[in-house]
Amino acid sequence: MTDWTETYRPTTLSEVRGNNKARDQLEEWAETWDDHRKSVIVHGSPGVGKTSAAHALAGDMGWPVMELNASDSRGADVIEKIAGEAAKSGTLTGGEAGRRLVVLDEADNFHGNADYGGSREVTRVVKDASQPIVLVANEFYEMSKSLRNACETIEFRDVSKRSIVPVLRDICRREGVEFEEEALEKIAESTSGDLRSAVNDLQAVAEEAERLTVDDVVTSERDTTEGIFDFLDELIKEKDAEGALRAAYDVDETPDDLLNWIEDNVPKDYEGAELADAYEFLSNADRWLGRVRATQDYSYWRYATDNMTAGVAASRRGEKGGWTRYGPPSYWSKLGRTKGTRNTRDSIAERIAEREGASVATARREILPFLSAMTHHCKNRALTVRMAAAYDLDESEVSFVTGSGSDTNKVESVVADAAELKAETAVEHSGTAFFEAERSSDDDGTAAAATDDSGDSDDSSGQQALTAATSDESDTGSVSDDTSSADDPDDDQAGLSDFM
Repeated sequence: MTDWTETYRPTTLSEVRGNNKARDQLEEWAETWDDHRKSVIVHGSPGVGKTSAAHALAGDMGWPVMELNASDSRGADVIEKIAGEAAKSGTLTGGEAGRRLVVLDEADNFHGNADYGGSREVTRVVKDASQPIVLVANEFYEMSKSLRNACETIEFRDVSKRSIVPVLRDICRREGVEFEEEALEKIAESTSGDLRSAVNDLQAVAEEAERLTVDDVVTSERDTTEGIFDFLDELIKEKDAEGALRAAYDVDETPDDLLNWIEDNVPKDYEGAELADAYEFLSNADRWLGRVRATQDYSYWRYATDNMTAGVAASRRGEKGGWTRYGPPSYWSKLGRTKGTRNTRDSIAERIAEREGASVATARREILPFLSAMTHHCKNRALTVRMAAAYDLDESEVSFVTGSGSDTNKVESVVADAAELKAETAVEHSGTAFFEAERSSDDDGTAAAATDDSGDSDDSSGQQALTAATSDESDTGSVSDDTSSADDPDDDQAGLSDFM
């Protein structure tokens, strides 16, 4: 039996269910694209029809589709070759007005160490694109701020039960499946707004039953795992070592998350020696998890689970009764509060690593702290300008490194001066390219004129003007004499040292 989610995928926007407002916004974006020429981010929960809507839009507009999945290819070189070319070329295979639609699916995955500059390259592509681009994302705020600011945004919300049921009913009729209306409603309720999951569940049940009933849906629901709070109660208060280990098998948590849950809640019932013993076992579990991260050998998980469950249960001394208010790990709330700061830090570290040929971890641990100390509150202004120019930092990123307010005149002027410095440095690195072009134009493009004495004189005056400008800049501490040579073959790969 074929996959019903593919068989009944919408082919036009009018068939997209449950997000009429978002659907209309997407259609308006496409129809007015020549006016604004901006890319669009379509974001929302999984299974609500984002990618289907993008393909349906292309069908309505008569545009061929080129799709790139961020989970498959995230390197900047791949994005440049595929998405970049598609975004810039109106080919013979293009649709109306030579247009094609570029779809970057799972665009919130363009981040982290594995991308090798992927996030920055995507931002550059969408800013320079001459073709419409749709970026599809589940987690909008996992995308970089610069990328979000460069695009329009459309949110697809969870599909309501009253929109899911008609879709399921229509599929049943097309497939010749007899059904009870209550069974379809039960499927719609259990999938929590995920239309794709609802269709998958419908197909799974229909394959096993001649007539779809509520009882069929209930008995075929996904296996429910033990709740984390019930598990904590059993681990800390009731089960012996073996029982606690077996109970852990039914908890839908990774060993890392399970360790955080246990670590935060054990002190609510354990004290003294039993608490010390429990933490000893938790410490052992953390060591095993560290070995997993270092070696990627997930067979070590079993040893971590043994320690954090059987070990903690064995540490109990005496009966533990009553009700305890367990809660989620405080570590998680801390991560939530610092998420924006960490994203900014990682974005800067990736840029430093890319320019300096270091790892992201080295840039984050060793280079960033020194930059922060040297540019604290922009007191060393010349160095701060060079740093902002070298790593293409915006106001918020300069603020992060220096500790100054991002909306202060001081930071804004630093970023403005950095932009000027980058432009001047680009001219320096061009060597005599600009003057050769000018001389050739003045002499009607003849080869003889290119070597004529008068041409050399013009070139010399031009070079003198550039040298004077460079010298003035050096007096203010913006450009160093020993790194400004146009003959350096590595100039275009230089990092902060290029501006020192």
